[in-house]
Amino acid sequence: MEGRFFNRELSWLEFNDRILNLALRKELPLMERLQYLSIVTSNFDEFFQVRVASVKRMLYENPDYVDSSGLNSRVLLSSISARSHQLIRSQQDCLLSDIIPSLAKKGLVYVSPESYTIAQIEYLSNLFNTEIFPLLTPLRTDSEVFPHIKNLSVYVAFLLEPIPGIKNSLPEFIGKSELKNIAFVEIPEGIANVYYLPSDKKNSLQFALLQDIITLCGTNLFPGFAVAEAMLFKVTRDADFAVDEDSINFITAMEDVLVQRKSSFAVQMTCNQTSTTIKNLLMEKLELTEDDIYYAERIINPGDLLELRETDAGQNLSFERWEHFYPVDLPEDEPYWDAIRTKDKILHVPYESYEPVVKFLNDAADDKDVLTIKMTLYRTGRDSPIIAALEKAAHNGKQVIVLVELKARFDEERNIAWANELEQAGVTVIYGLVNLKVHAKILMVIRRESDTIRRYVHLSTGNYNPKTAKLYSDISLFTANPQIANDATQFFNLVTGYSTLQKMDYLGMAPVTLKTRLLSMIQREIERSTPEQPGLIMAKMNSLTHEEVIEALYKASQSGVKVLLNVRGICMLVPGVPGLSENIRVVSIVDRYLEHARIFYFQNAGTPELYCSSADWMSRNLDRRIELMFPILDKDAFEDIKSILELYFKDNTNSMELTHTGTWVPVEKAKKEQNFEVQNELYKKYKKLNDLKPQNIEKQFEVRRKD
Repeated sequence: MEGRFFNRELSWLEFNDRILNLALRKELPLMERLQYLSIVTSNFDEFFQVRVASVKRMLYENPDYVDSSGLNSRVLLSSISARSHQLIRSQQDCLLSDIIPSLAKKGLVYVSPESYTIAQIEYLSNLFNTEIFPLLTPLRTDSEVFPHIKNLSVYVAFLLEPIPGIKNSLPEFIGKSELKNIAFVEIPEGIANVYYLPSDKKNSLQFALLQDIITLCGTNLFPGFAVAEAMLFKVTRDADFAVDEDSINFITAMEDVLVQRKSSFAVQMTCNQTSTTIKNLLMEKLELTEDDIYYAERIINPGDLLELRETDAGQNLSFERWEHFYPVDLPEDEPYWDAIRTKDKILHVPYESYEPVVKFLNDAADDKDVLTIKMTLYRTGRDSPIIAALEKAAHNGKQVIVLVELKARFDEERNIAWANELEQAGVTVIYGLVNLKVHAKILMVIRRESDTIRRYVHLSTGNYNPKTAKLYSDISLFTANPQIANDATQFFNLVTGYSTLQKMDYLGMAPVTLKTRLLSMIQREIERSTPEQPGLIMAKMNSLTHEEVIEALYKASQSGVKVLLNVRGICMLVPGVPGLSENIRVVSIVDRYLEHARIFYFQNAGTPELYCSSADWMSRNLDRRIELMFPILDKDAFEDIKSILELYFKDNTNSMELTHTGTWVPVEKAKKEQNFEVQNELYKKYKKLNDLKPQNIEKQFEVRRKD
């Protein structure tokens, strides 16, 4: 290892490898393994759109730039290409050689076009003509302007040959020149990708894919021509655009970014290897090299097969369903005001239900004593009950102020729609801050009570999105603590109006105080650490890339402080290097739920402190975003979250450990040690709490009557 930092992009690729490893585990249910393959594809789509596009731009604008890992853009781009090709080949091998044959053994049989029976071809031809053909638009490539290829859309390209003796629409000179007759057809979205075939085989369900049906029946689109070759492809374009923050109409500027994203330069292409002629034409027109081409022999998007979940056989090939338990210390049938005023409450989704957050907002909307609701929205999802509750509150005469972050990447269009809808309902909408994304997750309800005006605050590590709250592991806090409420008020005043930063005693806010607090707490751990009582830092996050924080952790390690890091994704810190980081251990857990909570523990010489946060330890979070870090002050909540954090360093089933070489290896299980899987242990914990909850059992009495 030459430098003190791993490269960010190459570290991300190793994270994707950890996801891919789950797909390779034969003991996991088939549909879950297929889901992991689909996640690999969607992750790569975003990676190429944003990170690889950025590296390509850097190579063009500043070819001599060398990053902190010691790589220049040209070497980095080559390394990204080599590792990405390796991972995508492994993904395709897993899909074609393992997943699809295994599905067939379970009665879900993928039939490739060359294996269709005559009856199946007739069925698909009729299906194509009635349900698919009207949706297709063939695009010829011989016009003066090459047809636009949309970002991430899948196409079928056809190399055509005129049928002798049949007059066609092409100019006469084309047939006599070296130009090739190539046309594209976009595979439509919004319709099924899986179609079930007639078959006489019992105990099996045969199916075809939409991409194959269009490829098979494509000749119907080009009367007078025969299809010589056909090729499936998908182009990934640059999506790393910045909005004009100084624009008078910010929403219009944001919409311009969305338009640019659809027609930006091509970064990468995925295709099958069925036509060199078509591939070469696309490479020429899109200005791509062979390093930019990735091959998928059969199926461009493995996620298309997830529609098989809806079949009887598919439903039996998934994880056993886990419940989302209602928290035992929150009342289900009355508002939470008394409960929260008495004691801070912790919510741990998805083990616990997200319903309390929705209920909290709905109760506030209906409560005649609630005066004001303030919150931030980053990603909310479709058909959000959060949005419905805010609109109801405005209709009921509450003052509702919502900061909607329009710059949430890939959710911009949806957030613009939410912002417009909220404004029409009477909500005061704030569109973020200039040059800073508002990534903090905070909700405050101001209520008139008999003795005072009281503020109830909800702070979270995850978005206000009930759908992802069923898949993402996050921790949030309900509190009526006056000190935290004071800081929350200062926060909203700052981000919604004109205000100099007032002192916040409890909340850490990026980009102003959060990083400084983290660094000071690391330094405090160094100063209070002794050989007899070494310091301890435990932290859980999604990514670790901030070089100043990493250097502070190196210094802590050199001072004897024990540092335990659970980092789900990117990690630029190099652990286990003598004299630098031998006291730092980094593990990563990828499992059924996406680990999203950020938890930070500092031992502080026996007076420990514990925080949760919306922020990872990344430059973008600590220096370029509005983020919040909040303390866990309640003793019971403190012990609960600390015990949760400790479990992540006990996992010996799904945990991988980072070595000083940059490779991730499975955590070794000691002899006779029982399997320990943190997510399974957490589920059992919340299930046990739920089972011990008093149940309201209605007693039935038998009434004796005289005959």
